[in-house]
Amino acid sequence: MRLPTYFVSHGGGPWPWVPEWRRRFVNLEAAFARMPSEIGERPKAIIVVSGHWESPEFAVMSARQPPMVYDYSGFPPETYDIVYPAPGAPALAARAANLIRAAGLPARLDETRGFDHGAFVPLYAMYPAADVPAIQVSLKTGYDPAEHLALGRALAPLREEGVLIIGSGLSYHNLRLFGPQAREPSEAFDQWLAAALAAAPDVRRQAIIDWAKAPYARICHPREDHLAPLFVALGAAEAETAVRVYHDVGLFGGVTASSYRLG
Repeated sequence: MRLPTYFVSHGGGPWPWVPEWRRRFVNLEAAFARMPSEIGERPKAIIVVSGHWESPEFAVMSARQPPMVYDYSGFPPETYDIVYPAPGAPALAARAANLIRAAGLPARLDETRGFDHGAFVPLYAMYPAADVPAIQVSLKTGYDPAEHLALGRALAPLREEGVLIIGSGLSYHNLRLFGPQAREPSEAFDQWLAAALAAAPDVRRQAIIDWAKAPYARICHPREDHLAPLFVALGAAEAETAVRVYHDVGLFGGVTASSYRLG
């Protein structure tokens, strides 16, 4: 069975472990909780491409037991002791790196990289028992859409082998613009994204490559690190239907955010 791919908005920091923030993301948590049943079978492993890891080449986590990366600040002290003890998958990491290189893209294995919150937050919300092996693949510095679409294409055969591919970012990521001022730009960009992903494959691909022409694009994504995981998820499922699986309005006083399944 071919597993779907996802582009998910992963929320803010370690929100599942902070009661006030968890209440804020109740709809997101429900969406993550639904994903295992949507997928239809238990993945043999998960690949997460997080907006919180980039490298000059595509890097692939290869640790047998990945450590933790607490890449946030200002949260309660206990959130810096969180452990998501899912096993790594060194054999999958090696296969993924080989597929990436075979596609003509630069790739390296990274034995020291741990789970950042763009990975461990959605993984915890989906599989709290941490019993599904997981690895991360980095973004490539520069965020070139065509390169990241090609990364997705390179990884696509793994879907036939029971591997779930998740692009983890945010459909809106401007940390300096929350509240009512975020309402118009985030809503307009969200509407554009929905229309772009609903288009025919060739039209959709070009729209995503040209994403910076979208309404309020550079206001919603001053730096596209949290949008680039979408390019990978789309590249791994280029001809397949996109379905919105999460939608929120009024986050942080004005933000509209969404997540999508492809396939």
